[in-house]
Amino acid sequence: MSVLYVVGTPIGNLEDIGQRALRVLTEADLIAAEDTRVTHTLLERYGISTPLTTYTDAYDRQKTARIERVLEALNAGRRVALVSDAGMPGLADPGYELIRAALAAGHQVVVVPGPSAVTAALVASGLPTDRFLYIGYLPRRATARRALLAELADEPGTIVAFEAPHRLAAALQDLLEVLGDRQVAVGRELTKRFEEVWRGSLSAAVAHFTANPPRGEITLVIAGTGRPRGRGEWSQAQVAEAVELLRAEGLSAAAIARVVARLSGWDRSRVYALAASAEA
Repeated sequence: MSVLYVVGTPIGNLEDIGQRALRVLTEADLIAAEDTRVTHTLLERYGISTPLTTYTDAYDRQKTARIERVLEALNAGRRVALVSDAGMPGLADPGYELIRAALAAGHQVVVVPGPSAVTAALVASGLPTDRFLYIGYLPRRATARRALLAELADEPGTIVAFEAPHRLAAALQDLLEVLGDRQVAVGRELTKRFEEVWRGSLSAAVAHFTANPPRGEITLVIAGTGRPRGRGEWSQAQVAEAVELLRAEGLSAAAIARVVARLSGWDRSRVYALAASAEA
């Protein structure tokens, strides 16, 4: 049984690679790379001369042949390292199908963790990190994008997604219209020379990036609802019914507002206004 090493590589700054990753790339018999030209730059920086072969999921006609080439090397007892251009193979990068094929063939898969735009942007966003959902690249077509966002409308945790710079303004507009004006962080060129993390509301983000079209790799971090799934905002009829029930129990408008706001997702001032009008 041979080992396929899945190696995380820098997402921009080449100094971010770890000592273990460098050792594995040096000791490997073969490196399967998304783009051999990109990986060659990294290897040259650290004086590594391990042979390279191309592996990418992008071209269906050659996918099977590329998988077989790597499996042949593993079957022959050779140590193979899998890398993508930046970050972790298999996460919005080629690698998933090769990893599954290696496991199915009885080989061991060992992950060598490395830099990640997902965790870098999440931590830098200032949004909650205790629970998050990574969804990869947003769909290119507006209809599909809006459909996906509608499914995520009641997601409690922070949402992390990738987007192309030329689609960013349109994606932000869809986010605003489907999810409402919640907080967002837009990470651009993370760890690179022109790194930027823009933070603010979705409405402000639409205005900013429409006026200032971005360049480079984009990672979006969007605030979740913060409420358990299934506890979306109550309708006005539901709130009115709760207000009436609590008023019948003798609670003041202030007390009703405090209780119902916590349960309904409504702002306390809105509930108070409804409760006060019911008292009048």
